[in-house]
This record gives sequence, structure tokens and C-alpha cells, in this order.
Amino acid sequence: MAVNAEFERPVSLEKRAKFWQNSPGLQLVDDPLTNRLPAPAERRRTGRLRTIGRLRLDCALENGLAFWISGDQLLKGAALNAVQIAELI
Repeated sequence: MAVNAEFERPVSLEKRAKFWQNSPGLQLVDDPLTNRLPAPAERRRTGRLRTIGRLRLDCALENGLAFWISGDQLLKGAALNAVQIAELI
């Protein structure tokens, strides 16, 4: 999924990357020099459900950030996600 997000204040790529590195269930994968980008196959390597990467400042949006998110929908799809949310509620 390609995401373009706009924030109220300027965004720091370093702070955002650090935030995502410490998020449970999410793995920052952003190394284009070695072709490590967010992809479903990365889940097998990292063990995390979702990968995020290709972090860039979005020049089309003021205070914007562009990034990719990838997940393994065969492992965790919408139905399981809905059940888990319902259990929390």
C-alpha cells in the first residue's frame, strides 16, 4: 500500500523511522541498496506481520510523508483482524 500522509507540523524522517522501529508487529525495512523494501516475503525474514519502508518527504503535501506498507494477507486477513478488534472491545 502506498501512503501519503499530511501532518499538522513538519515531519522528521529520523523520528518517524525510530517510532516505527519500536512499534510492535511492525518492521522498518528500508534499504534500497540491498533491495530490501517492504514486501510480503519480508514477513518470513523478520517475523513481523507488517513491514514499512520507502520513507520519503512528500513534496506534493505540506508537512507530508510518503511511505509503503506491506503485509502478508494470507497470514492475517480482514476477518481475523475484525475478530481480534472485537475481542479487544
